[in-house]
Amino acid sequence: MTLIDPALLKSRLGVLAGRFDVDSLAECDSTSSELLRRAERGAPAGTVIVADQQSAGRGRRGRQWFSAPEAGLTFSLLWRFNGPASQLAGLSLAVGVGLARGLERLGAHGICLKWPNDILLRQGDGFAKLAGILIELASDRRGTQVVIGIGINLQKPAGDLPQPAAGLNQAFDVLPERHELLAAVLVAVGEALESVTVDGFFGLKNEWQVRHAWQDQPVQLLADEATPLLGICLGVDNDGALLLETESGIQRILSGDVSLRRIASTPEVRRL
Repeated sequence: MTLIDPALLKSRLGVLAGRFDVDSLAECDSTSSELLRRAERGAPAGTVIVADQQSAGRGRRGRQWFSAPEAGLTFSLLWRFNGPASQLAGLSLAVGVGLARGLERLGAHGICLKWPNDILLRQGDGFAKLAGILIELASDRRGTQVVIGIGINLQKPAGDLPQPAAGLNQAFDVLPERHELLAAVLVAVGEALESVTVDGFFGLKNEWQVRHAWQDQPVQLLADEATPLLGICLGVDNDGALLLETESGIQRILSGDVSLRRIASTPEVRRL
């Protein structure tokens, strides 16, 4: 038996149960890969694949995403929009707002967002990664198909990690039951996607900004084969582009392949 029972999840979704078609797997290569295959066969919007374990889970920039059955919650959601992918700027940020909303409605504290697709947990003066989002788009004359992969650490991952990590149990006095958690997140992410349909990212910008972990902080942007860019992180614009105040002025960062790292204030940054 899998950790998620679709029938029990539907009861937690209540009146919105018909909005989502959930399949729970003991194991798959990747929930997003499985959902992409099903989308090619005509799976409807609102289809959700949740897996206890992935053998080839992936994140941004081709990074592998490892998830232990009891320690994480990993799922992918299929959505469809009318119009081209170019109209969906800031989509990963919008999904982040929805994910944060869902967790906070259950009582989570210390939830913050990092551009473009990470959920962080505030820990004292620092932050640790709590969840990640991977967006995959495909457009044709009918519109744009979106597969949204989400991985949440329910417990702090063990081992030597490239960045600080946290577990969702650290954000609650008592961690909600798995079905309750997934239902709350699906509902809130669905609401955020509906908002994007009407207003684009603009309608969610302020909510993203107030949760921005590194607002007005010195940061370093790292891109492949590029000189690191230092500046003050000013948040995002109406399209979800990162705004960085540098020595040469304010720059809009659009690439989703930029790694953002907070740094201690340097003389160069202090002069800005």
